[in-house]
Amino acid sequence: MTYSYFPGCTLKNKAKDLDRYGRLSAAALGVELEEIEEWQCCGAVYPQASDEIATRLSSVRALNAAKEKGQPLLTLCSACHHVIKRVNHDLATNADIRTKVNNYLELDTPYQGETKVLHYLEMLRDEVGFDTLKKAVKNPMKGTKIAAYYGCLLLRPSGVMSFDDPENPSIIEDFIRAIGAEPVIYSQRNECCGGYMAMEDKGAAQDRVEKIHDSARKAGAELIITACPLCMYNLDVNGKENKLPVKYFTELLYRALGLEEAKDNV
Repeated sequence: MTYSYFPGCTLKNKAKDLDRYGRLSAAALGVELEEIEEWQCCGAVYPQASDEIATRLSSVRALNAAKEKGQPLLTLCSACHHVIKRVNHDLATNADIRTKVNNYLELDTPYQGETKVLHYLEMLRDEVGFDTLKKAVKNPMKGTKIAAYYGCLLLRPSGVMSFDDPENPSIIEDFIRAIGAEPVIYSQRNECCGGYMAMEDKGAAQDRVEKIHDSARKAGAELIITACPLCMYNLDVNGKENKLPVKYFTELLYRALGLEEAKDNV
């Protein structure tokens, strides 16, 4: 299985672990990630205005690059996935946006939303399969109670993202079971962490983070996992002293597959 891979800006600096563990784990599972050449920042925030064209262009360039290779586009960062998938939906369903974008980019063949966009977790679920993943696990995390933190961007708007049930998701819990650990269900797992308000109102973000940690801890969790660099930063930096450890899901995948000895070679 080969995918056009869009890493995004944060995975090249603050979230290098999310990227590195993801690449190593994919290779171990027989999945090839071909990083898109000359990719640009996705913009980080989806443009709500339908007449805002410029901020959609970098996503369309990446989507078109994947189309030209005949490959699905795979992402790891929740924010990148959110922006690129929604822009792809725009190009597939909004004729006005599609016309303006293609007029600007002057592509040899107009892009019309043809590329399939997948998050890494969807690749594990739908392409590799959690049953296959379970068989590949060498170091199962038996007895570890893990809280999945979804946040906002993977799940909503559900009609466009089509990632999982926005109110009762299960994909990360199924991943946790596949690596041999025990998922913990808690009330705050798909609530906003407050990351986008952290600069303007740090206190409000801290309140949100405290509720998430408290909810997970009271449910018996030993740690929290996420796919979002912004959530990772917020849950860690804005958490108080009694916060739970927060890890990227790719790090646990990497460990479960028995790849720790390969770390020095990355």
